[in-house]
Amino acid sequence: MKIIPPSFEVIGTLNGAEMLKNIERAGRTCYKSEDLITEDSAALFVRRILKRGHESVIEHEKISAKIVCDRGVTHEIVRHRIASYSQESTRYCNYAKDKFGNELTFIRPYFWVESDEKYKLWQQTMQEIENAYMKLLELGATPEEARSILPNSLKTEIITTMNLRAWRHFFRLRTDKASHPQMREIARPMLDEFKRLLPVVFDDITY
Repeated sequence: MKIIPPSFEVIGTLNGAEMLKNIERAGRTCYKSEDLITEDSAALFVRRILKRGHESVIEHEKISAKIVCDRGVTHEIVRHRIASYSQESTRYCNYAKDKFGNELTFIRPYFWVESDEKYKLWQQTMQEIENAYMKLLELGATPEEARSILPNSLKTEIITTMNLRAWRHFFRLRTDKASHPQMREIARPMLDEFKRLLPVVFDDITY
């Protein structure tokens, strides 16, 4: 059994300056103001349209991210409908195989410290689930049958692609203090990274 923290990775090379220029080209079509495009006009234009609430223009650009988290968190992520998802499948993945280290991997619940009795009980339960999962496979169960006992804490990987407007909506909801703590654990550092990569689009979102 392996226990790991959640993590994320932005997929591909993201050129924030070029993305802003593409958004400006699209947005100025609405106003027929293409003649005002200069080498450094994109950032100001995008800030201005976001302030006006004209967010449909930023749908022309997208970002993909690989998110490693527990399956309970992905149940919340996939509720965001304007997106594309590709997720690790417990139906087809056989965790008794060498490529998975012949073990289950779980996401550490960060709200309990390892010395806490609640954490110890969680860890013991995860070990029992791993033992039962492996036994089911030994008895001839298929991965899609054995997965019926797998918990929310199971580690999964999900590639998530959203346009920039959808990401803004995602971060407004999922970094808020009312969101699930394990959702915030991954969403807040993601927002910080998105701000670093494309500050004009995300720097007005705070938590």
